[in-house]
Amino acid sequence: MFVARKLALLFAGATLLTGSASAQDYPTRPVRIIVPFAVGGPADIYARIVGHHLTETLKQSFVVENKPGAGSIVGTQEAARAPADGYTLLMMSNTHTTNETLVADKSFKLTRDFVAVAPVNSSDLVLVVHPSIEAKTLAELIAAAKTKPGRLNYASSGIGTPYHMAGELLKSMTGTDILHIPYKGSAGARTDVLSGQVNMMFDAITTMTGNVQAGQVRAIATSGSKRSSTLPNVPTIAEAGVPGYEATIWLGIMAPAGTPPPIVAKLNAEIARVVTKPEVKAAWEKQGAVPMAMTPEAFTAFVAADIEKWAKVITSAKIKPE
Repeated sequence: MFVARKLALLFAGATLLTGSASAQDYPTRPVRIIVPFAVGGPADIYARIVGHHLTETLKQSFVVENKPGAGSIVGTQEAARAPADGYTLLMMSNTHTTNETLVADKSFKLTRDFVAVAPVNSSDLVLVVHPSIEAKTLAELIAAAKTKPGRLNYASSGIGTPYHMAGELLKSMTGTDILHIPYKGSAGARTDVLSGQVNMMFDAITTMTGNVQAGQVRAIATSGSKRSSTLPNVPTIAEAGVPGYEATIWLGIMAPAGTPPPIVAKLNAEIARVVTKPEVKAAWEKQGAVPMAMTPEAFTAFVAADIEKWAKVITSAKIKPE
């Protein structure tokens, strides 16, 4: 018994030393970041920024691979099946946390098949209406929706996306009936709101601010817990009459479950260093994106809480996948 225990301790010590050494050397070859969304969207843009800085710091290429399809499921499934060695990472968003409830029959589970590495940033949304809509405030918009249930409509980039869930959360908290019109991406949704074919939408502040400033749409309210520095004169939904409302787009990095903890810890520290660089923070904040930094453990808890939050909205609104 004593000999067996001693051998076990020696083996454990050797494993720790090997893991530590591998983390010190990591990476020794290019790392791919799978982005399960199309080129040009927030996940793609910020994955490339983070990858660029990691390449400079860690002296190996961090290469973005776009694998869009099925609301992020195609690329995420590929990442889940990759070796758990730190050389495949996943750029994920809160589309993933809604999909945990919305798409029950997918081949992976976020909390089972991935390990949380680090958050990247979050962006508030802005609720905008076409100028043909008379409502100037959130209270007026809610009143109009209650006066004519189902007559007003809003666009989103697809079922289960942050734009859609922000709309459903507002409907559920205000008791309104507003028709959802899903698109296959935010560009089509945005185009039809700007042309007046659809009444309104939630969109990323980083994307829609220029249209607001040009008078092409009217900003009603923003979705964060405090006013956006990009649109400081626009109230939050919470202060405009719906206390407790908050919905954002956030991005983070995960890796296949089983990725060595020392490598996860190294990536977490390096990503935190990237997103807190003064020049990165300043550039992102001008766009309305706020850098996020957490330990892997804190990010794990954050992801779990977000899954629970949107599960309640999906269940109460009886949302079904496309």
